[in-house]
Amino acid sequence: MNSGQLQINELTTILNEHFHWNKARMNCFVGMLIALMTVGTVNLTQLALFFPSRALIASRYRRIQRFFSHHWLDYNEVASFVMKLFGFTENDFYLSLDRTNWKWGKININLLVLAVVYKGAAIPVYWLPLNKRGNSNWRERIALMKRFIGQFGQNHIKGLLADREFIGDKWIGWLIQEEIPFTIRIRNNSYTFNSRGEKIRVDRLFQSLKVGETLTLTDSRLLGVCPVYLSGLRLSDGQLLIVATSSFHQNAIEVYGLRWEIETLFGCLKGRGFNLEETRVVGYLRIKKLLVLPVIAFCWSHKVGEWKNNSVLPIKTKTHQRPAQSIFRYGLDST
Repeated sequence: MNSGQLQINELTTILNEHFHWNKARMNCFVGMLIALMTVGTVNLTQLALFFPSRALIASRYRRIQRFFSHHWLDYNEVASFVMKLFGFTENDFYLSLDRTNWKWGKININLLVLAVVYKGAAIPVYWLPLNKRGNSNWRERIALMKRFIGQFGQNHIKGLLADREFIGDKWIGWLIQEEIPFTIRIRNNSYTFNSRGEKIRVDRLFQSLKVGETLTLTDSRLLGVCPVYLSGLRLSDGQLLIVATSSFHQNAIEVYGLRWEIETLFGCLKGRGFNLEETRVVGYLRIKKLLVLPVIAFCWSHKVGEWKNNSVLPIKTKTHQRPAQSIFRYGLDST
């Protein structure tokens, strides 16, 4: 038995211990995972080709379709599986909130994702398909956060990281009210008040910064109606990166840099991993259910890569001291 088969057997055992599905349902799901990690696309036609079965391809395809059409999934159960797989329930962590979207024909697919920052690629825990184009609103963001907190509490949340889209008085006000620490980038043309109480654009407070320099203001400032602390960095292209935090944080810019891990996650779910954009599944509820498949495949690949890197053969380092491949890719290529 090769190492890949041993890993699949271990994954099946772990899934059975957590989900308690009947044998036929579990075999179908594991078969889809094997196919996905082999072919690298969520396209159901391609999954059917690589689905481990002696049945006709058309029969495999219908079996996969039935799984997504007829089987109910408990997303809290999926989230618990992910959190336990990585040991997040026992350690403090940062959350990252972001949105990814693409078009299939004239249909917009728009996903709001909450993930845990972890070793270079955020780990997805909850997601909400948005039945619209464009940004999420404060209700949708709060709903996703409440679902997470309702399941796992907030004692281990070191902070929430988000980009410029995730601003607004009701949203920021709710985070402050619930005592959820945050580090959120804001638009440079946002307004606040200077030390003399004069209304001013936030970028004016950091205009003296040179490239590579950072500054954290020691006093809180109003962003809309919400008191926040501001930090700024002059980027290499001369632009300013300004973040708002819930409390004074000298290393706010460094912490904000961890937000990029959710972008890495999206890359793994899309072109660098499972080609999520190739799905023909576009219905609101069906895309939410479909995402369980690449999420668990991503998590398992990451864990396998982590284990191989630590216990079997470390990932090679290139001349510029960067790893030759990501932990996710290392694990995916081994399954």
